Amino acid sequence: MSNKRLLTGNHAAAYAVKDCRVQVVAAYPITPQSPVTERISEFVASGEMAARYVCVESEHSAITVCIAAASTGVRTFTASSANGLCLMHEQLHWTAGARLPVVLACVNRGVAAPWTVWTDHQDSMSQRDTGWIQIHTEDNQEIYDTVIQAYRLAERVFIPVMVCYDGYVLSHTAMPVLTEEQEKIDAFLPPLEPLVTLDPDHPVNIGLVTMPDPRTDHPGIEELGGYMEIRHRLQQDLAAAEADVVEIDAAFGEAFGRSYGGVMKEYRTDDADLVILAMGTVASESRVAADMLRDKGLRVGVASLRLYRPFPVETIRRLATSHERIMVIDRALSYGYEGPLAGDTKAALYGVSNPAALCCFIAGIGGREISAEMIAEVAEEVLAGRVESPAMPQHVPWINLHEARSTLEQMAEASEVVGKA
Repeated sequence: MSNKRLLTGNHAAAYAVKDCRVQVVAAYPITPQSPVTERISEFVASGEMAARYVCVESEHSAITVCIAAASTGVRTFTASSANGLCLMHEQLHWTAGARLPVVLACVNRGVAAPWTVWTDHQDSMSQRDTGWIQIHTEDNQEIYDTVIQAYRLAERVFIPVMVCYDGYVLSHTAMPVLTEEQEKIDAFLPPLEPLVTLDPDHPVNIGLVTMPDPRTDHPGIEELGGYMEIRHRLQQDLAAAEADVVEIDAAFGEAFGRSYGGVMKEYRTDDADLVILAMGTVASESRVAADMLRDKGLRVGVASLRLYRPFPVETIRRLATSHERIMVIDRALSYGYEGPLAGDTKAALYGVSNPAALCCFIAGIGGREISAEMIAEVAEEVLAGRVESPAMPQHVPWINLHEARSTLEQMAEASEVVGKA
């Protein structure tokens, strides 16, 4: 029988880690992630969780501990946010390249400078090219369920998984969460069967240096290929993992009665004249906005993208060929271009005949409010044809942006004032 608990998003993730019988946890604090590993430390100290809890000196060391532990064949976990995730960047590449099934909770937060502890998706999206699977969640129940799914996924395809959720909006907000019986989770998530284990009686070399072309000077090495073949295999397996995400989500639904649409959750899209495409809690707010607009007779639906990497191209194409207009809301920015979700969506539609017209926006950067009312107001303008797509993607409109002079003008004025003082 499920247990109903009142949990923050961080504690929902911690309960999932405990219930997945994780064996090594690497911990380094950063707001708003810290309560995840703090709660896990309580589980370990009380004997509720049989795990090695490793306190490290930096986020770089945290992911390195996971790399080392996963290489020995045990289930591992860590969590981070913002600049801490950025510090992991080098080793995120290593984790994926070494095909280690590490799971990481990314509690989304804006990246400094200027300093902020509030939420946006800049941190995880800036790591989208490291070879990790990325799944975004909307509420605390989905956080708990997705962490469990993430271990089954990572250990099937041997690619690390990042479970992302919005800082404070979810991480520090308490919601009812159903946690599951250990026996049912054990049935859904069997013990890890690693590809390689460290055994003194059967020594192996791990991490041999590759060459541009396959090596032939060591038994078995020629079968792996060179660096290019290894990376090509990661790309192929990462792309194929989309099907595993769908299958595992469906299997979770059969086992526990909850599922999340695989790669994307759709809400009132069947007859929609406009579909709002968003991720995380922006998608949650967009559903409220859609209901508000439906009450006014405007047919609006929401597509909440759950799987960001690998990017679900066919799902996006189906959405764009089934509707006339899509409003994309990014809570991140690819500096010098546009929102990452907008850019990826446009790329996915390359070569598609008569796709939906896209109208893209940036919103909620650094925790700036992005309410259902704001989304509804902009969507109504889009439906009325009063919002034109900019000629250049760099000029994408921002929702709830306060008008101000340029940063350079303000900095020059501040410097002048300081000089006079």
